[in-house]
Amino acid sequence: MLSPARRLPEVLDLLDRAIEREPDFGPALAWAAICHIVCDFNSWTDDPKENWCKGVQRGRRALQVAGDDPAILANAAFALAYLGEDIGAMIALADRALLLNPSFARGWHASGAVRLIAGQSDLAIEHFENSLRLSPRARVGWGWFGIGAAHFAMRRFEDAIPKLLLAIQEDPNFPTIYRYLAACYAHLGRLDEARETIARLRAFCPAVGIDYYLRNPEQHELYLSGLRLAAGETE
Repeated sequence: MLSPARRLPEVLDLLDRAIEREPDFGPALAWAAICHIVCDFNSWTDDPKENWCKGVQRGRRALQVAGDDPAILANAAFALAYLGEDIGAMIALADRALLLNPSFARGWHASGAVRLIAGQSDLAIEHFENSLRLSPRARVGWGWFGIGAAHFAMRRFEDAIPKLLLAIQEDPNFPTIYRYLAACYAHLGRLDEARETIARLRAFCPAVGIDYYLRNPEQHELYLSGLRLAAGETE
């Protein structure tokens, strides 16, 4: 059975067909934008520039037709925050989605992701936890990964590791989890475990990869420096 992440090309193909038939179908546009960003930060695209442009185009179009649909607002805000749109505006959109439906687990997850991107790590954890509490069984996103990444961004590496290990159990083929886990181990001086994690990553994803989406420069460099150390790079 394919992991949820590995089914993304199939999902994106179905969304492409839906958008071709109905270019203003907001849910398909917003979910397609999400698929494009997941393909980007996991290096699952042969043409990163085209994938990025499609993500922006579809995210923006989704907002134009969203109205008061909290699912469209939340997904588009998450995608466009990752893709470099104005972060304050994306936070406002995520807040609006939650105002429209305070019990919307996916909305809390998307809002957590936007906060993680913005550098509001503790608030991100709170929102991811709300999502998991509202939907403890149904998948609404990679919640454990988000919590682990937020702890990492706050240099709480010992807190991040168990969350990231849970995320790997949930989806062992999601490359970015391994990247954060390796960076955690590296910053703790646990280089053997860091390099073992990189080896596990390379077994199914040859590119170690770099995430550019963290807006806080110190958090961004923390991630990059940990990943470089884990990969055995000297510069």
